[in-house]
Amino acid sequence: MEAHRLLLQSFDDYIQVTGEVKALNDITVAAEESGVVQEYLVEKGAHVEKGQSLARLKSDILKLQLVEAQANADLAKEQYERQKTVWLKNKIGSELVYLGAKTASTAAQARLATLKTRLANTVIRAPLSGIFEEKYVAVGELAALGTPILRVLDIDQLIVNGGVPERYALAITTGDSATITMDVFPGQNFIGEISYVGGSVNPGNRTFQVEIIINNPGRIIKPSMIANIRMVRERLEDVIIVPRQVVQRTQNGYQVYLAKESDGRLVAVARAVEIGPARRNEIVIKSGLLPGELLITLGYQQVDEGSPVRILNTAITMVDGAAD
Repeated sequence: MEAHRLLLQSFDDYIQVTGEVKALNDITVAAEESGVVQEYLVEKGAHVEKGQSLARLKSDILKLQLVEAQANADLAKEQYERQKTVWLKNKIGSELVYLGAKTASTAAQARLATLKTRLANTVIRAPLSGIFEEKYVAVGELAALGTPILRVLDIDQLIVNGGVPERYALAITTGDSATITMDVFPGQNFIGEISYVGGSVNPGNRTFQVEIIINNPGRIIKPSMIANIRMVRERLEDVIIVPRQVVQRTQNGYQVYLAKESDGRLVAVARAVEIGPARRNEIVIKSGLLPGELLITLGYQQVDEGSPVRILNTAITMVDGAAD
């Protein structure tokens, strides 16, 4: 048999749920001007900077319209300046003619500005720095106004969202830390902060949404990966923690076996205990055990009350239950 000396430790009682990774910024860029896609200037998957040109629509007709609009604007301005001089300085002609020239010049300038904006919109630019993730329209295809053309996402920071059972509604608040793990990265922990706690419960599964923001060093984490979210519900100090498997269910509750000295030898003694929160293979004992007592951790299934026990481990150590 093996036994371990009990001691007081700290214990993090945490909530663990499954979540999904999403990009913090994931933007689909739509066409602000109709036109045929002439070319893509960047390969899909490349890292791009905010404002960088990514694609270009054909703009031959708009360029010709811009030349015409520029000429009309110049002429209208010249006519307005002449009427302004004639009317305001010399009081020749009529005010109505002067106002008509002014209005025509203003309208021509507005038409020119509109065409410049439309021409600029034929160049599709990155709305943020990130990864050029997707092309939705092929070169040569017509992109109507509002048609999604490409997608850019920033994965330097990510959001992990998951559903938390409603019974923990009072235990989770924004600003709390959370630990994220993923099966594809064994042994790696990603520490984040809870940025959002849902204000309503999903009636289908009785959970509320939480979102955790994490950094993504090296961009190794990909959106849509499955993640394990661990949020500390309560930190318990100076409690006794034992391996979960040594706690046996009885008709009256739970018990463990201790090794106690009796008449110069060690015997097994059953002790009723009250259990608390658990995690993986550890469980907190709320009452029934004291620090320093000797807990039988191997061979407890073969003993009864008063059975003599022989401890085989050469050094009686403390129960391994240090908090993560």
